[in-house]
Amino acid sequence: MSERVKSALRKLPLHLVIISLCLVWITPTLGLLVTSLRPRQDVAESGWWMAFVPREAVGKDAYEQFCASCHAADGAGIAEADLSDPTLIEQYRRSIALTAVLREPLEDGRPHVEERPDAQQAADILTYLRQLSGFESAATRPPFTINNYVDATVGYSGRSNYLESCVEGDPEEDDACIGTGLTSERGMAKAFLNSLWVSIPATILPLLFASFAAYAFSWLDFKGRQWMFVILVALQIVPLQMTLIPIYRIYAKTGLTGTFLGVWLFHTGFGLPYAIYLTRNFLGSLPRDLFESAYLDGASHWTAFYRLAIPLSVPALASLGIFQFLWVWNDLLVALVFLGGQTPVLTWQISNLVGRFTGMHLLTAAAFISMLLPMLVFFAMQRFFVRGLLAGAVKG
Repeated sequence: MSERVKSALRKLPLHLVIISLCLVWITPTLGLLVTSLRPRQDVAESGWWMAFVPREAVGKDAYEQFCASCHAADGAGIAEADLSDPTLIEQYRRSIALTAVLREPLEDGRPHVEERPDAQQAADILTYLRQLSGFESAATRPPFTINNYVDATVGYSGRSNYLESCVEGDPEEDDACIGTGLTSERGMAKAFLNSLWVSIPATILPLLFASFAAYAFSWLDFKGRQWMFVILVALQIVPLQMTLIPIYRIYAKTGLTGTFLGVWLFHTGFGLPYAIYLTRNFLGSLPRDLFESAYLDGASHWTAFYRLAIPLSVPALASLGIFQFLWVWNDLLVALVFLGGQTPVLTWQISNLVGRFTGMHLLTAAAFISMLLPMLVFFAMQRFFVRGLLAGAVKG
């Protein structure tokens, strides 16, 4: 056996572990994406993996197991209960209604079915009956749609969808159209803009202040420098929840409650200890001769800061920016305490969807909207990520 084959076999366990970890991360994300693109009825009737199964095959096995012996393969075996009649199947819009009928005994007292189907099997049977009867909503329903994203964006929660009820139809015929739109308080569009307005300044401010502080701790000699740095590092263990009430009382006295400025200051204050720690370690690992040469050439500290320190610390700042942005973007507690529902952010709006809507089609679309921008930020700056994580870890 050649050395090349032996080397490949030795690396095989590592490759399998990496592939397994990728599948563990990708599979739920793929399921979330597929569910968010499926029609509302399909989401309620079957799992996301059924989107890749031909529609005519969905539920056929369950139908043949529980129904075909009496109703025949074409559904017309019993004239009084012709399952190929679309007007009959139209009465069962939810699988729970079909399950209730199957539990009722027949007129002669015999059970409707010998073995009751479970919830998933009942949903599969109903899906197949819609196909078998040629029921219009099932026959014409596309396998994928963007209506879920449109409904979540504008805050529509009616029986149909926003484009058909509110754009193509008469809004007065559907009360769910009232108050919908890109500026709707219950839609994801305004919450998305609010999250951007919270996250961008709350990311830039810690980066700015941490850069100045890190340069001072690294290259300025002043009394108490080491003790101040130790205190800053120790502040990382202070629980955020412990300070909510004191700071809220201060904000109430100064008029900062319900304002973006209050949220920016709070996130900046809690982001600074780690930001200074990371940036200082990176700047401190830069060659001292480089800065001493700049000082000998007449450069001031300000010149050395923005011409040497900032360009060389881009990997650390990019990594820090990713962490800070993701933390602020995914935060619910701080936004809930200091902004509340009057200025909803994405995390608050999604939690509100859980309480108001029962349809997973809206919840999955809203969840994917909330995670789309962080994914783009991460992949756009991933080349700095590992370098920033190792900032200051190795010297030499």
